[in-house]
Amino acid sequence: MLEEKEATPVITLTINLAHKLHLLSIEANKSFELILGYLNRLILLELKRMENATLSNLRQDMSKIELSGLGIPAIVLLIISMLVLPLPSFLLDFLFTFNILLGVIIIMIAINSSKPLDFSAFPAILLLATMLRLGLNVASTRLVLVKGHEGPDAAGKVIEAFGEFVIGGNYLVGFIIFAILMIINFIVVTKGAGRVSEVIARFTLDAMPGKQMAIDADLNAGVIDQETAKKRREEISQESDFFGSMDGASKFVRGDAIAGMLILLINIIGGLTIGISQHDLSFTEAGKIYVLLTIGDGLVAQIPSLLLSLATAIVVTRVTTSESMTIQAKSQLSNPTALIVAGGILVLLGLVPGMPSMIFLSLGLTAGITGYFLSKRPDTASQFGASDLAEVEAPANPLQEELNWDDVDQVDLVGLDIGYGLIPLVNPETGGQLLPRVKGVRKKLSAELGFLIQPIRIRDNLDIEPDIYHIVINGVVRGKGEIRVGKEMAINPGEAHGQLEGALTKEPAFGLDAVWIDPAQRDYARTLGYTVVDPATAIATHLNTILRNNAAELLSHDETQQLLDKVAERSPKLVEDLVPGKLPLATITSVLQNILDESISVRDMRTIIEVLATESSRTQDVEELTAAIRPRLGRMIVQNLVDVNDSLPVMTLNPSLEQILHNILQQNGSNQGVVMEPKLAEGMFSALAQNAQDVENQGYAAVLVVSPAIRPWLSKLIRHRLSDLTVLSYSEIPDDQSVNVVATIDVDTTVES
Repeated sequence: MLEEKEATPVITLTINLAHKLHLLSIEANKSFELILGYLNRLILLELKRMENATLSNLRQDMSKIELSGLGIPAIVLLIISMLVLPLPSFLLDFLFTFNILLGVIIIMIAINSSKPLDFSAFPAILLLATMLRLGLNVASTRLVLVKGHEGPDAAGKVIEAFGEFVIGGNYLVGFIIFAILMIINFIVVTKGAGRVSEVIARFTLDAMPGKQMAIDADLNAGVIDQETAKKRREEISQESDFFGSMDGASKFVRGDAIAGMLILLINIIGGLTIGISQHDLSFTEAGKIYVLLTIGDGLVAQIPSLLLSLATAIVVTRVTTSESMTIQAKSQLSNPTALIVAGGILVLLGLVPGMPSMIFLSLGLTAGITGYFLSKRPDTASQFGASDLAEVEAPANPLQEELNWDDVDQVDLVGLDIGYGLIPLVNPETGGQLLPRVKGVRKKLSAELGFLIQPIRIRDNLDIEPDIYHIVINGVVRGKGEIRVGKEMAINPGEAHGQLEGALTKEPAFGLDAVWIDPAQRDYARTLGYTVVDPATAIATHLNTILRNNAAELLSHDETQQLLDKVAERSPKLVEDLVPGKLPLATITSVLQNILDESISVRDMRTIIEVLATESSRTQDVEELTAAIRPRLGRMIVQNLVDVNDSLPVMTLNPSLEQILHNILQQNGSNQGVVMEPKLAEGMFSALAQNAQDVENQGYAAVLVVSPAIRPWLSKLIRHRLSDLTVLSYSEIPDDQSVNVVATIDVDTTVES
């Protein structure tokens, strides 16, 4: 009993302990489940986040792919798969329908294109469409030969429908119709389009040099700008590439037509053989099935082929205009006279016994009535063309229109006005060489003077005589001459002997005696010592002389800025320090104009800018700055007068005469408005002219050397009287340059100054 009593608490304690452990285990399980649930939720959230991130990255990666560029590769892969893999009949139906749709789209685009380059992708599209059609032929041939014994619908519903509709139960008629379509496509359309493509490609390549010259001429004349010229050159290149490609693409169309005929024969022969030998069909049953499938297959393929061939012919026979083929045909066929005459002829034919009078009379009367009403319209398409109708509808009274700035013409810097009789000299198609000559003058002067001469605008002017031309600078005529088209100018340089038959004239540039002769007399005139030039060369020489003598007027602020920008590319600090800190752009322009005014190039802009930067702190006067620059350009000046290592022949003033000039300059106080006693001036000019002529007769340039103080004033004074005489100062002659005094100018110095 005792043991039982003692055991009872132990058992109770054990039971209680077990119960508590059970409760703890339950709580632990709940906690563990909560932890697992929490972890599960975390894992699910992380997986969802990763999924979203993956999808986002995938979408970003997909957005980087240009899906529009996958169309052509997909078609190429489809064509390759059709050549290798068998296609189900429903997919073949879809592709045949798509092929017909593609052909219709292409021919519609060809009809509505205003010029061939509007459909520049046509050669490549033609190739792909041809290969797609050949791939379909291979795929359909496989189905016809493999499953043709199963029935007319074995190769798809499209082939079956075309076959039954055309054949109509008569296989011979179906074959003949298919043969006619092949003949039309192969002999008429394809062959004609191929020949036209070949001829157009040849003529386009032959015309490229002329078109390029025309663009250069328009650019040189200022008719178009550089961007327009670049665009026109690209169009010419594209046109040449297009017609060259079309010449090759037309061969694909021709080959496709031949392949269609061969595939037809192969399908019929192969189908009959397989049907009779492998499927135990009678000749009639095999013919019924395989001929229907073959004709249907051929028609489904030939209709798009005919459309593409017709599109090719339309594209290569188009005349480049701003209108589509539809508008052209509408405007040009709506001719009242043609409609009335054609309608009258049909009415007469309808009155002939035996003719279907109703049809002839109805159509004839319709055409005649239509032509009558068209003739009553105030402005018909037959008179003006469709493009002009819009202009006819514009306001007829110009007085009611408001003026704008477009009605005010700006003065061209350099222009060449020609009479209408000289237009053949400008037209490259008639052998005119004036435009290349003018371009050559502009290029040569730009290189010699050191800045770019602006384009020279050539215009016909009805206000001047037919054979007269005017050289215009800033709207003012600076030179003119008379030219005879079809003749050549024989110039007498002073040493020619003998007389020539022709009209006497004066060489426009230098005023030398000349004769207009026939081109056949050219060699004879040269044997007599004459210099013979064509009319274009005579105009170009005159233009070169005028522009060179007025070079200072050709340089403006724009050209000066361009020169500074060009120097800044190599010496940016030099230009930055000068403009606008030390000198304004206007002052630099005036200095450069002074330099050009004395026939000195401004090519050495670095030296000029260095001198200006140095002297600008001392003076801002244009004349003083010019005088400071000239000694630094002394070698360039002398180099233009005498060959290297040769002695420079010069004239000097008598010391007493030079002193008088110094006194005159000091009395007036400036270089502006200096007045000389007339007798003194005339005597000095006469002596200078005589001695300058003697020096030039010896083959040297006439050069007068004076003191730096009087050189600017004396140079301006002499320039207008003796343009060929160069006036230098002693400081402008390099130290190592040998000098030979050939004359001393002296006048009566007793004249009071």
